[in-house]
Amino acid sequence: MSGSNSFRLRCSLAAHEMDVRGLAAAAFPHGAFVSVSRDRTARVWVPNPSENQVFTEMHCMNGHSNFVSCVCIIAPNETYPRGLIATGGHDNNICVFSLDRPDPLFTLKGHKNTVCTLSAGKFGTILSGSWDTTAKVWLGEKCMMTLQGHSAAVWAVVILPEQGLMLSGSADKTIKLWKAGRCENTYTGHEDCVRGLAVISDMEFFSCSNDASIRRWMVTGECVQVYYGHTNYIYSLAVFPNGQDFISTGEDRTLRIWRKGECSQTIRLPAQSVWCCCILPDGDIAVGASDGIIRVFTESQERVASAQDLQAFEDELSKAIIDPKTGDLGDIKIEDLPGREHLNEPGNRDGQTRLIKEGSNVEAYQWSVSDGRWVKIGDVVGGSSQQNSKRVMYEGKEDDFVFSIDVNEGGPGSKLPYNVTDDPWLTAHNFLEKNDLSPMFLDQVANIIIENTKGHTLGPAPTSATDPFTGGGRYIPGSESTGRVSSSGADPFTGGSAYSSSSALKATTNIFFPNTDGVMFEQANTTQILGKLRELNSAAPADRKLSDAALDSLEKLLHLVADQKSQEQPTAEQISVLWRTSHWPEDIVFPVLDILRLAVRHPEVNAQLCGGTEGSSLCNHLLGLMSPEGRPANQMLALRTLCNCFSGSHGRALLLGQRDAVLSRSGDLCAVSNKNIHVALATLVLNYAGRLYGQLTEIEAKAQCLSVASTALEVVQDKEAIFRLLVALGTTVAGDSTAKDLARSLGVNSQISKYARVSDPAKVGECCRLVLDELQ
Repeated sequence: MSGSNSFRLRCSLAAHEMDVRGLAAAAFPHGAFVSVSRDRTARVWVPNPSENQVFTEMHCMNGHSNFVSCVCIIAPNETYPRGLIATGGHDNNICVFSLDRPDPLFTLKGHKNTVCTLSAGKFGTILSGSWDTTAKVWLGEKCMMTLQGHSAAVWAVVILPEQGLMLSGSADKTIKLWKAGRCENTYTGHEDCVRGLAVISDMEFFSCSNDASIRRWMVTGECVQVYYGHTNYIYSLAVFPNGQDFISTGEDRTLRIWRKGECSQTIRLPAQSVWCCCILPDGDIAVGASDGIIRVFTESQERVASAQDLQAFEDELSKAIIDPKTGDLGDIKIEDLPGREHLNEPGNRDGQTRLIKEGSNVEAYQWSVSDGRWVKIGDVVGGSSQQNSKRVMYEGKEDDFVFSIDVNEGGPGSKLPYNVTDDPWLTAHNFLEKNDLSPMFLDQVANIIIENTKGHTLGPAPTSATDPFTGGGRYIPGSESTGRVSSSGADPFTGGSAYSSSSALKATTNIFFPNTDGVMFEQANTTQILGKLRELNSAAPADRKLSDAALDSLEKLLHLVADQKSQEQPTAEQISVLWRTSHWPEDIVFPVLDILRLAVRHPEVNAQLCGGTEGSSLCNHLLGLMSPEGRPANQMLALRTLCNCFSGSHGRALLLGQRDAVLSRSGDLCAVSNKNIHVALATLVLNYAGRLYGQLTEIEAKAQCLSVASTALEVVQDKEAIFRLLVALGTTVAGDSTAKDLARSLGVNSQISKYARVSDPAKVGECCRLVLDELQ
């Protein structure tokens, strides 16, 4: 890489319909590269021989049923002289493609959650990392080994040139070195999730992190250098062939070029998230961003874009809106800023930022060494001296303020979004929990919020306090009434009495989640159930027909379990009859399943049917009824029965133990077009989320909840099902920073943002906005 020239735009490719999440230089043709996107496609780009600056799409590949998040190139061999392309996605799969067909040659299945990183090694091996906390080593179409040891999502993997050595970086803030499937070393030092890894040599490698730092490591364990420059999460790294210079991209809208250990050039892009980068064979740099565009930058004067294209790029950049509270611009007081004459002085370094006052506006400029001038990079909004300023866009959501709180001396500040309708003490408490900071900072952070928001009237005033589940009023601490306002409306979850918040604190701020009480299906018309049971029994085959005594036994049991105030206990015979009858032929069993659904709420039935070996039998039986080819009525009632099993300790223990199988089979029912099934499925995910709340070590289970909920939201149309899925998402991520990171990576923010505008029912929009708040 030449050290004398600066990189300039070569071309911009409107490559994908959604975020570009991965890039890799291809083995064939020469100069080509591959991109993958949340639009579920992978595309091969080749240099256009007629236009030196431009690339043309040569090949489009489809194979994933969800977002594609990573890509790697498998080196050419005798069988595939052009090499292969491997992609990983949110469908938990790895697809392997050749260049001569659009569909996969084969698909690697084995991960239990999103495959978010891939690396190819010698002899066709692939190393994959997943949110399921594992890395897997594949050869051909088989998984050769699973690397277990991380306690959170594995976001980065790479195979070292030394045969048999592999590295994995994780959301647990550590990097691990593996040999022959065993962890040989664990590297600590990063203060947040490790997002990227890049090999320097047999003995050295780089890592980057959400802590906004890049570290250089010796394989033996020593961190020999730390690089600071980015002001937000760093997502990707790539090393130039000289093994010393490298590039990085991140959430601060920048591509940074590092020479001799220093950031020598900063290229700002008109997109918030610069997800990925790669270095092409000719030394050019390709980067992919959240706007779906791939931009290629070059040092070569022959390949630089036309003056018209360069001006268009600069114009696009100048129109960006910059929030000073989310970047590195600091607190801004317009009255103290210089005017345009400040731009007459040259900058001290490439990428230096300078703010000027232009009338009542603030403009941001960046010094370009290559051009010898200041280039406008955007307009700044939301200065702290404005008492009624514009709302600030942060991570896809508008807030009244986004403060930069520096509680780690010498490290980058953490972002704290705040709306004037929020409680400053609760906001401070949640901020400390999210960033794993000591409660001793509570007063300090709360006072920063209070002091900096005095007199502000931003944001909408809170509307009347309404219970989201009933539409009725709710208790507010400090109000005149000391009792809870009753509601005449039925709880839409259950049809019964109104939902009540279990926490006064929750009632004042977030009445939707976390929901840890569980939601049951309790409504029943016993007359109709018994009438249908007797009707079907009279037409049943002789060997399946119930005796009058058995029918009477089921009738007594139904009346007993339907009346939750009853002191009478079900008998062993009644429970036995119910269990045997639940195995009736599938075309007539549904009224019995309705009785089973009600019965498992009773402590005695819950203990008898959900405990011990009987529990496994019950679970297997219900999962069998939930087969995608099964009858919709049985699928729905089996789901409802599983939901109601959460009402007892034996049922909860059973379902937590069988969680993987239950949620996997339940997720298969997303494709069934039946709103009652969707509501039951959403409720089941919600009940699991409630039991997992507060259990930070259960990240794999939470990841599965997030995955099923996200998959369901792709197809579910019913507003009640959507609401319950939103509550499930909120409950899953509440108080768990790793779960929040998983949700962000899954693209939950953009997936649910459309529901923020739903006003009928209002609870959907309100809950959605709170989930988006939680995912800041």
